[in-house]
Amino acid sequence: MQGRVTIIGGGLAGCEAAWQIVKRGIPVQVHEMRPTVTTKAHKTGSLAELVCSNSFRGAALTNAVGLLKEELRILGSLVMEAADFARVPAGGALAVDRVLFSQYVDSKIRSHPLIEIITAEVTSIPESSRQQPVIVATGPLTSKSMARAIETMCGTQSLAFFDAISPIILGESIDQSEVFRQSRYDKGGGDDYLNLPLSKEQYYQFVDEVARGEKFGGHDEVESDYVDNIRPFEGCMPIEEMVARGPKTLAFGPLKPMGLTDPRTGRRPYAVVQLRQDDKEGSLWSMVGMQTKLKHPEQLRIFRMLPGLKEAEFVRLGSVHRNTFMDSPKCLYPNLQFRGKEGLFFAGQVTGVEGYVESTSGGLLAGMNAARMVEGRDLLVPSPYTAIGGLMHYISDSERKDFQPMNISFGLIKGYGEGIDLAGRKKAPKDEKRMLTSERALREVAALQADIHPTHMMHA
Repeated sequence: MQGRVTIIGGGLAGCEAAWQIVKRGIPVQVHEMRPTVTTKAHKTGSLAELVCSNSFRGAALTNAVGLLKEELRILGSLVMEAADFARVPAGGALAVDRVLFSQYVDSKIRSHPLIEIITAEVTSIPESSRQQPVIVATGPLTSKSMARAIETMCGTQSLAFFDAISPIILGESIDQSEVFRQSRYDKGGGDDYLNLPLSKEQYYQFVDEVARGEKFGGHDEVESDYVDNIRPFEGCMPIEEMVARGPKTLAFGPLKPMGLTDPRTGRRPYAVVQLRQDDKEGSLWSMVGMQTKLKHPEQLRIFRMLPGLKEAEFVRLGSVHRNTFMDSPKCLYPNLQFRGKEGLFFAGQVTGVEGYVESTSGGLLAGMNAARMVEGRDLLVPSPYTAIGGLMHYISDSERKDFQPMNISFGLIKGYGEGIDLAGRKKAPKDEKRMLTSERALREVAALQADIHPTHMMHA
C-alpha cells in the first residue's frame, strides 16, 4: 500500500507540514474547512491566511524568535520562504504583506502535483497508521466538532476552551536586590518563590493603576460564538475583576502576604506579588495569579512599577481569551506524535504554542516525522539546545503542570548562555549570551540539514 499523509487544517502549520512531506515524494491530502465553513476571524478561503497581525516579530539572532526563524530557513521552511518574499519595511522586525504572503503559500500548495486539497469540515480524527499518518493542525479556532473529537481523545480535562494566563518574566531581568526568596510558611523547598514586597502605599497605587488601566473589551466578535460555553482554565479570575469587587480583594487573594517575612525588615509586607519558577533551569518566572485583560502596553507600564521589575523583560504577557489548545505535556511526545497512538501527530497552535513562527516550527517537525514514518525511518527528536527543540520540549514535558501556551524565548533553550567567557566580569552582557546560544543552535540545525538523521538533532 502506497503511503499517504492526511493533514487536517490549511493554516501555517498544516501548509508547512504538507510542504515538508511532498519534498520527500510522499502524497498529501489537506483538509481545509474554509470557505465552506468559516470563522469570524478569517476573511478568505485562502490557505495560510494571517488573521491576527502581519508581523513575524523580531528578526535579529539576539531575539529568540529571530533564531527560530533562521532555524526554519535552514530547514527549508515554505512559510519562511513566503515571509521573505512578502516582506515589508518594519525596522528590526519581519513583517509581511499578508495578502502576498497567503497567495504565495496558497499557490505553492495548490499547484503541487502530490497535494490534494479537500474543502470540507472534518468532524472526527481519522484512523492513522505508519503508512497512513494523520496530522491535526486545526489551530486555536478549531471548530466545535473537531474540538470535541480532540477532547474525547485527550480526556475531558485535557482541552481548554477558555484560558486566563499570567505574564512570564525572563529571570535575568529581575532586580534581585529588591525581591526576596521564600515560600509561604517555608513550605516545600522554603525558598521556591521570588517575592515582590509592597508597602501599603505601593499596594493601593497598584490597585488604582489596575482599575484605571485600559483593557481589552473582553470577548470580541471572534470569540462571541463560544462565550456561552466557556470553561475557565482552573477558574482563573482577572485581577481587574477582583479589584472591581473592592480595593482590598487582591490583598486577601493572590497578593496576600500571609506566611512571608521580608528579611530586610524582619516584618510581613503589606502585600506581596509572588513569582513562581516556570522552568527547570530557573530562567523563566510566572507572576502568580496575575492573569489580566489589561492591554499589553498597560501591562508593561503597570507591572514595571512593581519592586524589582523596573527593567523586567516579559516573554509572555497576561491574557484572558478563548483559545483551544491541548494539554500537550500529557498528550504528545517531543516528536509531536500523540502518546499511545501510532501515526497521529499534532502541530501548530492547538498544541499550545503561540505565534506564527512557533506554529510553523511545529508543522515543519510534524511533517518531517510523518514522512519519515512512511519511509520507515526513526522519528526526529529536536535537540533542546535549539529554539525549535526548546519549544517542542516545553510543550511535551510530561512533568510540566498547569500547562499554558507559550511563545519561544531564550529561557526555553537548554544551556542558555553556557560556556561564555566572563573574563572577570560578574555577568555576561545579555546580547553576548544570546548570540552564543544562537550560534550553537544554528550549528546543530545546519548539521541536521546537511544529513537528516536523528543523531543530528541530539546534543552530544
